[in-house]
Amino acid sequence: MRIRRTGAALAGASALALTLASCGTADVGGGGNGDGGGNGDTITIGVKYDQPGLGLLEGSAPAGFDVDVATYIAGELGYSPDQIEWTEAASANRETFLQQGTVDMIVATYSITDERKNVVDFAGPYYVAQQDIIVSADNTDIQGPEDLDGKVLCSASGSRSANNIVDSEEEGGLGIGAELREAGNYSECMELLANGTVDAVTTDNTILAGFAAQNPDAYRMVNNPFGEEKYGVGLPKGSTEMCEQVNEAITKMWEEGKTLEFLDSAFGSTGFAYAEEQPALEGCA
Repeated sequence: MRIRRTGAALAGASALALTLASCGTADVGGGGNGDGGGNGDTITIGVKYDQPGLGLLEGSAPAGFDVDVATYIAGELGYSPDQIEWTEAASANRETFLQQGTVDMIVATYSITDERKNVVDFAGPYYVAQQDIIVSADNTDIQGPEDLDGKVLCSASGSRSANNIVDSEEEGGLGIGAELREAGNYSECMELLANGTVDAVTTDNTILAGFAAQNPDAYRMVNNPFGEEKYGVGLPKGSTEMCEQVNEAITKMWEEGKTLEFLDSAFGSTGFAYAEEQPALEGCA
């Protein structure tokens, strides 16, 4: 794991990093060893900046469930909140950021897949979401993935969600003939949905719940979930020891009830029925 001294240049100068005194939407941060990493060290964590309820930049600080989880894990590793440098990690940049050392870890609705395991390591999962679809509030035609045949479907660059629908069954998809429209992130997808450029957006139900809660009169979640998305903590390849430490932190976070506290803080007012049990850890290679 790369450690940065306060004031050192962050690898990948184009990434936006923020050093924050506090973050998240709940009381976060594990106990760790109490030394805060020591001697001015910092840890750089990639999160989303455009996902309500999960990772959304609010003023100068990101907030949401993933931010709370990341802050807790960092605390268990010995870093206080003001020793965390936050970096925006878009879906398309996550593997690159870990490979290039731009970040030390990524907690950004980062689904564990065999393909990604070829280039990065994962701790977790810390949560398992399911895939769903969101449409305009007045759209009654789309009630599930089978209704997307011939429709224009948006997903974010670097995400596999749309492929889960349009890829053939031999490729692990549903084989549905939707027309794909790729956007830079899910905020852009929602803009395309709002102006009628696309018929639907698909991704994890956690992500969609956050967007739906922002404007419930404009959007409707189909609420017909399928598949599962195992959210892992992305680490540079070869981080077996760090993976084990993060897994210990995840287990403690669930045992202490902190995960449910973070979920309630993020989604308690939305009506989203989030999972309430810790998923099985996949172990560290």
